[in-house]
Amino acid sequence: MSSNQVRLAMVGVGNVGRSFLKLMTDKKRTLSDRYGLRLALVAAADSSGAALIAEGLDPAALLALKAKGEGVAKLKPGGLPGVTAREMIRQARADLLLEVSPTNLVDGQPGLEAMEQALELGMHVVTANKGPLVLAYSRLMALARQKGRQLRHSAAVAGACPTVNIGQRDLAGCDILRIEGIFNTTTNYILCQMTDKGKSFAEALAEAQSHGVAEADPSLDIDGWDAANKLVILANSVLGVPATLKDVQVTGIRNLKVEALQGAQAKGAAIKLLAVAAKTDGDYQFSVQPTELPLSHPLARLTAWEMGITYYTDTQGIMRAVVDEQGTIPTAAAMLRDVINIYRPDGR
Repeated sequence: MSSNQVRLAMVGVGNVGRSFLKLMTDKKRTLSDRYGLRLALVAAADSSGAALIAEGLDPAALLALKAKGEGVAKLKPGGLPGVTAREMIRQARADLLLEVSPTNLVDGQPGLEAMEQALELGMHVVTANKGPLVLAYSRLMALARQKGRQLRHSAAVAGACPTVNIGQRDLAGCDILRIEGIFNTTTNYILCQMTDKGKSFAEALAEAQSHGVAEADPSLDIDGWDAANKLVILANSVLGVPATLKDVQVTGIRNLKVEALQGAQAKGAAIKLLAVAAKTDGDYQFSVQPTELPLSHPLARLTAWEMGITYYTDTQGIMRAVVDEQGTIPTAAAMLRDVINIYRPDGR
């Protein structure tokens, strides 16, 4: 198979970005043999500045630098202290931008500006960053169409679980009547620990933080807003509804007690933080809240590290997908999946 080189630029070299670099290296033979792809990282930017080399940065050297807590600007050769992500994108002449900067739900920056500039310059964009998608989905997609580029974001909703891909591709032609999802690992882990092991909310949260599942400030997760962000992305990308966070009724798990969870278990049910999009009289209603599900419901049986989605349709019945994942490799793998699907020769 002939080989097609794809020049990549990356904004944000945190856990997901570094996992992508590792996969890009580990899967080099598969990418070449199966898909005819050669990926070359020609530029990267983080809070320290940028690094650019037209022939390609050394992923191993970049990973080693980040492992020492250093920024990309110290990479030799190629490091450029103080160079912004915007300037890096302008100079990189890349084919595709990987946008994995930290999620910012106030104004979407720096990810939103980076994605817009990359599209303006004719680059495809692959992202796991929820902020720009929640705040400016329609604008970004309109720009991508105008420039004849693709913006793919399957990694932004439940990691490697193909939530977006199923809705956009496999349910084409369906009327989607209802979506139910468990989209947040932190909350599902906490609820499972409380239910199965009798741990208090505080104990389960501390354990989730010790595993690196929950952030030092876990408010976005436990108050339901991370799941709400993902539901908004599905509303826009799959349902074609220009929903915002204001359209989602949100209740988190902060006030749940062990007694309530184990009481539900005793009667053959489980309480999960359920994200729902339900169609009623032609309009969708959106909610994220603790919900008691019978154990016969597939999402009720999800274990601590699992996330999942159920689509209810008019013509394709009920379709489900579940992923059991730990760490950031699955999210990075979903980004790699998006890169492959942009360039794969069969066009799928």
